[in-house]
Amino acid sequence: MEAAVIEYYFALASPWAYLGNARLRAVAAAHRAVIDPIIIDYDRVFAAAGTVPLPERPPLRKAYRLVELRRWSAWRGVPLRPEPRHYRGDVEEPDERLAAVMVTAAKVAGADSLALAHAISRALWAEDRFPFTRKELLAIAAAEGFDGPALLAAAERPETARLYERQTEQAIARGVFGMPFYILGGEPFWGQDRLEMLDARLASHSAPASA
Repeated sequence: MEAAVIEYYFALASPWAYLGNARLRAVAAAHRAVIDPIIIDYDRVFAAAGTVPLPERPPLRKAYRLVELRRWSAWRGVPLRPEPRHYRGDVEEPDERLAAVMVTAAKVAGADSLALAHAISRALWAEDRFPFTRKELLAIAAAEGFDGPALLAAAERPETARLYERQTEQAIARGVFGMPFYILGGEPFWGQDRLEMLDARLASHSAPASA
């Protein structure tokens, strides 16, 4: 039987994507599914979908977001600081483009781009670091066993940036409006809190047909 493919649309500054990464890997492994990690420009996706970005949301929603981040961090067993020192997303989202294109370059190279992406997100959300500088990206890549200089060099090539843009266009065409966003066989699942439903759907897909 051909392995199921999970299209995974995400961005590095999304705490929700970060919280779901380990669970997503576990779900995929349990069903021998393949994760296709597709990093995207969330500003463009939000604009295309009419999604209200965090800085523009009302104070009540911003406050509730912090409550949910604490809950889901404990529930998933994933360390996370809801208000990390170097994140001011309630006012202005960080510029993650260089890091995102670097992750794109890792995917092109056949490396585990999701591992690199998760390490970058972890630096922001659990380690009180600002990972979106060349120095930090090189340090994170080295710590995770990647060739940071080669990936940054690849990230500066126009074709890598174009691929990142095409991935964003693909997300828009596929109806992505928030992150993380998973698509299995054309069926969308929005949010890491839907991973258990994705797990159940994979189980039903892989269940043997009754005689």
